[in-house]
Amino acid sequence: MARVLRMPGVAANATEAVLSEWLVDESADFAAADAIATVETEKAAVDVEADAAGRVLKTLVPPGAQVDVGDPIAVLGEPGEQVDDLDALLASLGVTTATEVVVPERREVPEPSAPAESADRRVFASPLARKLAKDRGLTIEEISGTGPRGRILRRDVDAAVAPVVEEVVLRPYRNHRDPQPAYDEIPHSRIRLATARRLTESTQTAPHFYVRATVRVEALLALRAEINDDAATRVSVNDLVVKAVAGAHQRVPELNVTWTPDAVRRYAAVDVAVAVATDRGLMTPVVRDVGSLSVTAVAASVRDLAERARDGKLKQDELEGGSISVTNLGMYGVEEFAAIINPPQAAILAVGAVRDEPVVEDGRVVPGKVMSVTLSVDHRPVDGVLAARWLGILVDLLEHPARVLA
Repeated sequence: MARVLRMPGVAANATEAVLSEWLVDESADFAAADAIATVETEKAAVDVEADAAGRVLKTLVPPGAQVDVGDPIAVLGEPGEQVDDLDALLASLGVTTATEVVVPERREVPEPSAPAESADRRVFASPLARKLAKDRGLTIEEISGTGPRGRILRRDVDAAVAPVVEEVVLRPYRNHRDPQPAYDEIPHSRIRLATARRLTESTQTAPHFYVRATVRVEALLALRAEINDDAATRVSVNDLVVKAVAGAHQRVPELNVTWTPDAVRRYAAVDVAVAVATDRGLMTPVVRDVGSLSVTAVAASVRDLAERARDGKLKQDELEGGSISVTNLGMYGVEEFAAIINPPQAAILAVGAVRDEPVVEDGRVVPGKVMSVTLSVDHRPVDGVLAARWLGILVDLLEHPARVLA
């Protein structure tokens, strides 16, 4: 029996998404759990999987089309099913095939003395290709399309910019009387726009407060060296911090929460997001159930997520969830900073560089290695005393790191 496949809600609060690619051709069969199509959100690609075996009888939208959540995107049938009158089937299901997306050719504004040119030639391009071209400083007219009727697809934009990381436009001074200063104009990427929107929302809706501490890390560094002395996967200081954060959440479960309009949602497992800088902007993939993982497993997971974040290969569900993020600028020499909470999480831990400083030990000043940490907290689900207790436990775990492994 034929059935309609609709655009799923692949991201929280999303009302539309781009159908990036069909992975199963028309009249081809697929098995249960096979990926039928790839849908693209602002930050990731999501595979739409089949809930049962079947056949793609008809695709209703072309690759690159932007589709409202819930709208039909394909008609599916049983494995091997044949349809004699496809038009009648579509009519009976109340669906139609989407029309081609057409983008008029952009024209330069003529000089006042020049006659205006007519624009009778059209350029065919998917909405996704148009957005990618704009992000990378290209015009559609610069790109050769390889799709049907010369349609410009994502792969064409990627090929056009393959030798270039990013296109910038420099406006130089023409002379000393030029009132317009020189500047570089770098178009916003979709990831940077999404990050800006979410962090603006966070500062406007989540009342932030901050608690800070300085950690002695000699024992932490010694443990890291011992682990790395005989391990296939090398462990970083940040991996140990992520593991310690999970330990603090397990000991203070009141912080393993998110705020919703109706309730404070407390989680059984501890999922920790890790901030990763990419060429396209900041991403925060989530390491699942950190409390159940070994330190080396945490390190392997963080490395895998970070590499795929930089390659643009993360899936949407790997960017969702978690009650806390860890962001570390220590490798850049930053000693201390405060971060903005990644909504709807309740907190974010900012980690600074390990530095040599004199410390007091048993009444004597001795050389020490210290690290500053700052916890930004959403005051709606978490009170100050609770955050202070959590931070004290985190410091204790980092200064006695054997307890992190327990």
